[in-house]
Order: sequence, then C-alpha cells, then structure tokens
Amino acid sequence: MAALTLSVLPIIPSQTCKKPIENSLILKSESLSNSFIGTKLSIQSSNFSILAAKRRSSTVATVLYSLPTGKQERNASEGKPKWSARAIKSFAMAELEARKFKYPNTGTEALLMGILVEGTSLAAKFLRENGITLFKVREETLKLLGKSDMYFFSPEHPPLTEPAQRALDWALDEKLKSGESGEVTTAHLLLGIWSETEAAGHKILAALGFDDEKAKELAKSMDKDIVLSFKRSEG
Repeated sequence: MAALTLSVLPIIPSQTCKKPIENSLILKSESLSNSFIGTKLSIQSSNFSILAAKRRSSTVATVLYSLPTGKQERNASEGKPKWSARAIKSFAMAELEARKFKYPNTGTEALLMGILVEGTSLAAKFLRENGITLFKVREETLKLLGKSDMYFFSPEHPPLTEPAQRALDWALDEKLKSGESGEVTTAHLLLGIWSETEAAGHKILAALGFDDEKAKELAKSMDKDIVLSFKRSEG
C-alpha cells in the first residue's frame, strides 16, 4: 500500500516549489525555532539586536546620571547635586556583588564592597590604608549574613534595602547641607554607610577597625573623590 500511495503523488517541478521553500526557510529562521537550517540568525534577528541595544543604552543612562532616592520630591529638583562618576561606578559594582552572593537585595554591605571593587576613589584608598580590603569585607559579610540558597538567582538589579537607601539619601543630604559646589562622592557614600549603625555595612566596618575617629578624618576631605599622586613642577 505504501508503494501505491507514493506512485500517485504528483511530481512538482523544481521551479514551482523553489519560492515556497525559500519562504518557509525565512519564516523559520525569523521565529528562531530551527537551528539546523544553516542560515545565520544574526541576519534574520536584527530587530532583536536593535531592541537589546536600546535596552542596554537605557539601563546605562539610568546608572550614569542618577542613583536611587527615597525622597520623591528630589526627583523633580534640578538643583540637587550630581553623583560623581566613581560613586556611580561603585553603586553599579555593589549590584554585581549582591548578585555574586545571590542576595535578593543590594544592602549596605554590598555598597561597601562596591566602593572597594571600584578601587580608585579616595574612600577606597582610605579603607585600604586602614587595612580594610575587599577580601576581608567579603569574609565578614559571609560571617554576618551567611550564604544564600544555591538555587536562588538575584534579579538583574537587586533593589536596595531600606538602610542602603537611607545611606544614599544621607550622602546627598550631607552634600546639600555643606553648601559646597561639586559632586556627591564615594566618601559621602562611605560615611552614609557608617551612619546606618544597625546595618550590616556599619557592623562590618566596625569589625575591621573603622570607627568614629576615622569617619571624622575621612569627612575632612569627603568633597574630593581622588588624591592626585603627582606634584606640579615649579619652574
């Protein structure tokens, strides 16, 4: 029966079937459902690449120009000081550290690690000079907060804990109170972390030898974000 069935099938000329076959290939490659066709998906999926690029650019813009604030009235304020580039990068690194630890939120401990991962700011230099390194902070974080469930995955941008948000707002408030021009620096951010006495970041700093005296010392230069190591030659 199978041979009889095959013998009555009409033979379709190759020219007439060429177009339908090409159309079917395009549809399949556009739907990204077949990987064995041999066509390059990058050509057919250009729309997806454009959308992905737009998403990345919007995310970068959000990070580059602003950090989250818990005081909504500030969102409409054009006169509020800007965050420095190093502070913004520290915040971005803090989110990554929270994800490495598989924590659901970005806490003050992650903000502290973010400052040290960025590494080039005055605040990071001050911490290292006082024996507070990234390795030690990570170690203390695990002692204090423990490990997350190995099957848990953090969100792409772990939301801030309430203490971490208050630390950011403290930094911005201190800059506004000072009346000084310039940006909100990583030193402001570090002192904001220290101001949250019940939070993990403060406890980790205290365990590693940071105290109010060191906070006062750092506060003297918190409007700076870096100390230049070279001296201007006189001639």
